[in-house]
Amino acid sequence: MSDALTLPAEARERAGKGASRALRREGRIPAVIYGGKEEPTAIHIEEKELVRQLGTGHFMNSIVEIEIGSDKVRTLPKDVSLHPVTDRPTHADFLRMTKGGKIDVSVPVVFINEEESPGLKKGGVLNVVRHELELTCANDKIPSEIEVDVTGKEVGDSIHISEITLPEGSESAITDRDFTIATLVAPSALKKSESEDEEEAVEGEEGEATEGGEEATEETAGEEGGE
Repeated sequence: MSDALTLPAEARERAGKGASRALRREGRIPAVIYGGKEEPTAIHIEEKELVRQLGTGHFMNSIVEIEIGSDKVRTLPKDVSLHPVTDRPTHADFLRMTKGGKIDVSVPVVFINEEESPGLKKGGVLNVVRHELELTCANDKIPSEIEVDVTGKEVGDSIHISEITLPEGSESAITDRDFTIATLVAPSALKKSESEDEEEAVEGEEGEATEGGEEATEETAGEEGGE
């Protein structure tokens, strides 16, 4: 995972739509921390700070340490609701991380050793089917990325989840199929060349058949003339 982020917060004493609207008018966003066999904790956070952290691009895949007074709670963002018109955040949910617990996360995929792939060297293209993998991980062992080695891969090869060695403490959240992560495909120019070769081969076969037919006709005509 990305480095832990810190998000200051305050306890929310009142619940309900009216209280939430009042908080938003003050530039605060209502939020909830839940999970870990504890009662949900209602909080509110500064809208500007939440927007800033959302803008980093990795907020939803980061551990967020929420500071409520002198207390610090390690969490993982689970949802940030946005206004349908203004796109301003209206509510946030955080999952409390507990020792020894497991959590479902989406981890980005990174492809390595592309220079060792014969297919890519020939001009093949890496067609990425899944840019992220859905994993079930231990709270204290959430990987920041999953490396996929393309060494030796040729055009036409596929890379499946069964080929990937996941970090200790992680397993695929999808267990009912051996899904594809990426494939190596021929570029359009290479495909066109192959198509032209096939057409030439077909034309050659047709030409040979025509020449054979003409020769047979000439032989037949000669025999008839001799008779």
